[in-house]
Amino acid sequence: MTHLEHRAGGQQSDEFMKYRSPLVSRYASKEMAYNFSDRKKFTTWRKLWICLAKALGLPITDAQIQEMESHAEDIDFVMAAEEERKLRHDVMAHVHTFAHCCPTAAPIIHLGATSCYVGDNTDLIMLRDGFDILLPKLARVIDRLANFAEKYADLPTLGFTHYQPAQLTTVGKRACLWLQDFIMDMRNLQRARDDLRFRGVKGTTGTQASFLQLFQGDHDKVEELDRMVTEMAGFKKAYLVTGQTYSRKVDIDCLSSLASLGATVHKICTDIRLLANLKEIEEPFEKEQIGSSAMPYKRNPMRAERCCSLARHLVALMADPLQTASVQWLERTLDDSANRRISLPESFLTADIILSTLQNITEGLVVYPKVIERHIRHELPFMATENIIMAMVKAGGNRQDCHEKIRVLSQEAAAVVKQEGGDNDLLARVQRDPYFAPILGQLDALLDPKTFIGRAPQQVARFLSEEVRPVLEPYKAKMDVKIELEL
Repeated sequence: MTHLEHRAGGQQSDEFMKYRSPLVSRYASKEMAYNFSDRKKFTTWRKLWICLAKALGLPITDAQIQEMESHAEDIDFVMAAEEERKLRHDVMAHVHTFAHCCPTAAPIIHLGATSCYVGDNTDLIMLRDGFDILLPKLARVIDRLANFAEKYADLPTLGFTHYQPAQLTTVGKRACLWLQDFIMDMRNLQRARDDLRFRGVKGTTGTQASFLQLFQGDHDKVEELDRMVTEMAGFKKAYLVTGQTYSRKVDIDCLSSLASLGATVHKICTDIRLLANLKEIEEPFEKEQIGSSAMPYKRNPMRAERCCSLARHLVALMADPLQTASVQWLERTLDDSANRRISLPESFLTADIILSTLQNITEGLVVYPKVIERHIRHELPFMATENIIMAMVKAGGNRQDCHEKIRVLSQEAAAVVKQEGGDNDLLARVQRDPYFAPILGQLDALLDPKTFIGRAPQQVARFLSEEVRPVLEPYKAKMDVKIELEL
């Protein structure tokens, strides 16, 4: 008996005897895990069969529909599994299982339909509902980050290009760079969600031939059937043409928006990890949290690292729908099925986990202004050289002479920093050089960090007002949801 089994009460459990996806067992929210669950999937199949029966009319009785409705939720999963083992067909297994508890309705269940009537339409419902779970979560991340940007809109910090110190920006302005990417992701997810249509009732190759036969050649009734079922499923439109399946380009469209979100998250969380190394910013750290089993002093950015790890998976999943769509032959081949059972749920589960974790991070980001100030003091003298030259010229000096003086002093100071490990003493060298006597009284003002941040605070204010807050308006009622991470 293993230690885990002993702790579970000494009984071996099937749960620990087979692989469990960490996306569900370790990370995902209950709502997203349910969205792609067997129960959601197969109850949706039954509801779609009920919609079809209602819309068909024909000689289908109210008693048959009521019988189906009364058994929409009570699925015998054991029977369904047994049926699938015999039939080697998941849809027919559930047709038989549903028929077993609905003997009166059994003759009309799945009438005129193909497997993709329940399979593809259910997938489209899950995709739509998945986006409806993700969009408020992304809105909350944007909201928390916008509050952070507003709070630190005018706090100067070193900018970095090539990960080398560059001209100053502000902590809030940097957060707006992150926000801008998230706003693009919000648009992408919303558009992908709004572009989704229903497959509807199209028959085996998309021609609706079986339904045309049921309605004895009445084309208007076939179109009305498609419209009614589409409306019952909560969609405004159905695809006018399909093969046996809806176009797998739809999956590309949906998952590309999630992969793009993954790229955004990876960039942002990498930035947070880099800044944590500089001790300028830290993600929240619990009172009893352990950063390292070997080094008790460590405060590792484990949440940001988790986001980066999962974001890579989210981006990598994009290859699946691209390849699947490219190899669908003619009206349909079945080599899409097994792949989509993995790639579609995993993309949404992964995005869900990332956004939950990122909300936790953005609600508790810690900024260390004194550390940021120390880093600025270390680099600012070099950055202020142009301001010093301008001040000297205004005081009557020669620009070229001043440039040469500054160049020599800067290289001497750089040698102290790089070769001797000392502090940047350029300012002290300038103060000791008689050449700069005319501007010594201006040096403090010339070295004020806030004179180096340009219009960063104004950019933050305008960006938040014009491009961020309006995007959040539709989600105001869902802003107060807190995230409690399981791990």
